[in-house]
Amino acid sequence: MSYADLSQARLYYVLDGPPDAPVLVLSNSLGSSADMWAPQIPELARHFRVLRYDTRGHGLSSAPAGDYSFKQLAGDVVELLDLLKIERAHFCGLSMGGPTGLQFALDNPQRIDRLVLSNTAARIGGVDGWNQRIQAVKRDTLHAMAPALIERWVTAQWRAANPGLAQVLVDMMRRHSDAGYAGNCAALRDGDLREQVGRIAAPTLVIAGTHDASTPPQQGRELAAAIPGARYEELDAGHIANWEQPRAYARLLVDFLKG
Repeated sequence: MSYADLSQARLYYVLDGPPDAPVLVLSNSLGSSADMWAPQIPELARHFRVLRYDTRGHGLSSAPAGDYSFKQLAGDVVELLDLLKIERAHFCGLSMGGPTGLQFALDNPQRIDRLVLSNTAARIGGVDGWNQRIQAVKRDTLHAMAPALIERWVTAQWRAANPGLAQVLVDMMRRHSDAGYAGNCAALRDGDLREQVGRIAAPTLVIAGTHDASTPPQQGRELAAAIPGARYEELDAGHIANWEQPRAYARLLVDFLKG
């Protein structure tokens, strides 16, 4: 296993694909891990050097005490790239990975080639909702809450057709610490990049899911409209669109990143 000891956290990461190919960074959603990208890795690794990592507070990465911010989450990406001697990269973030990518692109425009923002928004949810989620995790534990949270990730139809894969998502969520999950909820509670996204200069693709209840298509369209020249695509999927439409999702990424 590969770990990067950064200034504030220890990140687990994994690299796939040819060492000399363009680098693509993949950033996970709240409650998932680097494993969430498994359905796309065989195709993406044919074209890119794919760098996945567990966001701090998730999976095999450390969970520093306290609330996190997107400045910190984007800073982790910068430090990881520095450690691996990667000057520039494409970036794809889903859900919470979206604001991480936005913050990274805003703070480091010289280091990003193309940006993919998937099932996300410049402002996700509201303060009260995230405070309630934080309190619920502290009270009930993420292990107990995971099955209900997964119901917001993927559609009922997909869960019924793929019960084993749905259980994989539940188990993925249960491997995080309650404190780390709560720290990331705080980043989402406090993060609002709506006034800044117009400064994004990188070619950008926004992907939404028709049935996404967490970040509905309207938010995806608003995000794409706010970023100069951004392209918008919508898949017949819920929040974790890359699991419900794995081949179509990979095709969108490859076409856009190679275009």
